[in-house]
Amino acid sequence: MLNIKAQYPKRIICLTEEFTETLYLLGREDLIVGISGFTVRPPQARKTKPKVCTFIEANYEKIYSLKPDLIFAFSDLQAEIVKELIKNGMNVFCFNQRSVEDILSMMRMIGAVIGENKKAEKLVNSIQKKLEIIYKVSQKIKKKPKVYFEEWDEPMISGIQWVEEIIEICGGETIFPELRRCSLAKDRFVKSEDIIERNPDIILASWCGKGVKINKIRSRLGWESINAVKNNKIYEIKSSVILQPGPASLTDGVKIIYEIIQSHIS
Repeated sequence: MLNIKAQYPKRIICLTEEFTETLYLLGREDLIVGISGFTVRPPQARKTKPKVCTFIEANYEKIYSLKPDLIFAFSDLQAEIVKELIKNGMNVFCFNQRSVEDILSMMRMIGAVIGENKKAEKLVNSIQKKLEIIYKVSQKIKKKPKVYFEEWDEPMISGIQWVEEIIEICGGETIFPELRRCSLAKDRFVKSEDIIERNPDIILASWCGKGVKINKIRSRLGWESINAVKNNKIYEIKSSVILQPGPASLTDGVKIIYEIIQSHIS
């Protein structure tokens, strides 16, 4: 009799944080043998798991030495890393989640890949139910505040798709809805005069890895006429809870944005 048995992966490297957090939420952190150096969620991962990469650079020797049987990667931004790993015989699963729906699907797919379908289904359903509750409450808002989300300051970049969707789920009206599906940052560049003209009631900023300077935003030329500036409605959201296309955005990120919008309308 042939001694052949199909196996689920036992040694996984996560090249971005959202995959690490998902595996922890599924109770399978034991599978993780390497993580991104930018990982902050969950905090115990940063303390206990070897760091093998930044976002666009990888320590290939360290990765190979850890003998992973599967590597999770994200988007075209990690295409060169993925290419090099595949050339050297690695199994790589590269996701490209850009929307709330994509993020939930990613979590479900990870569950399937590691043999934890039921846990993944339970996790996804739990997050979906909470989003539905928030959405139903938010739909009762008579006058939805206009919201500008700034992903970067120089040049100014508006929010990526999942962020814009979260704002709308929480009861806000995004001011650049036509740009939301542009996955590349360069396609979401916005002009100061357009922001002034669209006059947001709330400004949310998360400058992708560096601290937001609210006074710098407030002092921009001509911005004194914007409602958000006049009424001191400018907020920083840490990139780790909103610019991560994974569980963080759909839990802590949603909670923060919902509370900001509710405080505005109350």
